Amino acid sequence: MYSTCLFCNNALGANEVIETFPVGRRLAFDQSKGRLWVVCRKCEKWNLSPIEERWEAIEDCERRFRDARKRVSTDNIGLARVSEGLELVRIGEPERPEFAAWRYGDQFGRRRNRAIMLGVGAGIVGGGILIAGGLAGAIGSGGYGTFQSVGWLIELTRKKRRLAVITGPDGERLTVRGEHADRSKLVVMASTPGVLSLELHHSGGTTMLDGDVARRATALIMPKVNAGGAKRDVVRTAVSRIESSGDPQRFLDWVARNPPTQEPSAWKRWPKPRPNGIGQLDLQTRLAIEMAVNEENERAALEGELALLAMEWKEAEEIAGIADTLTTSVEIDSALHALKRDTNQD
Repeated sequence: MYSTCLFCNNALGANEVIETFPVGRRLAFDQSKGRLWVVCRKCEKWNLSPIEERWEAIEDCERRFRDARKRVSTDNIGLARVSEGLELVRIGEPERPEFAAWRYGDQFGRRRNRAIMLGVGAGIVGGGILIAGGLAGAIGSGGYGTFQSVGWLIELTRKKRRLAVITGPDGERLTVRGEHADRSKLVVMASTPGVLSLELHHSGGTTMLDGDVARRATALIMPKVNAGGAKRDVVRTAVSRIESSGDPQRFLDWVARNPPTQEPSAWKRWPKPRPNGIGQLDLQTRLAIEMAVNEENERAALEGELALLAMEWKEAEEIAGIADTLTTSVEIDSALHALKRDTNQD
């Protein structure tokens, strides 16, 4: 079992309550679907656990959730605090908005709080610069220019900030910065209908990514693009956009086929058309993209698990069949077939 978050690489922490799964301080589980996540308390991302390590742990979590005294729950989702500070989130059969509120509300809210604190710090610095300019007699002549310079510096920092390093189709390392995300787009290629692609701009040029690679790359980029987070009502609006499309995959297809256009900024003296890549979309759409690619990546992982289970089941059946033929004689085998025939006739 991994001990660090797959998204932010911070330690997931440990617990001594779930003996078969001693990782994490908050565990989310869905017994009916056999899913177990470790929730990172740093970035609030949900890390899906490996299939071979979750079954006994899920049963233990279910038992401890039912025995917990401190818990709050609806018909579909519940939160319980058990011993040693471990928190358990039990997933039943929630509608998408309810599930999204639990899964994404905390992480977007924490990002928003962090962005507010950073904004306050930047405001203090910018205010100090303006006050200093005023004391120097620059308010009338150059104060506004100083304010514009601060804004320009913030925008330049956003554009040059490294968002992610993506592994390309040939194993190359592609560095993506803010200015590249402003131009990168989700597209559906005529040559591969039904397959989502990402026109990825990066420091070395442009690369087209397809399918699973495109989704994974988008999942790495969007949390940094959405670093400012959002309030819960904005998150609900983002979820409603996915709901109106039917499911995450259809929503991503819709975004790829209907790229929104951006109006030029009104405050600029000579407005220019802005790029309409994923980094420049409206907040609700950006949040919905992040949620959709996360859920699609997880769905693909679970489908891979089901395929693996099917292969293991088939192999086990073949081995059992061979073992049966090795341990019985021809006479016993004939008698067994006769008993089965008689049972079927009855």
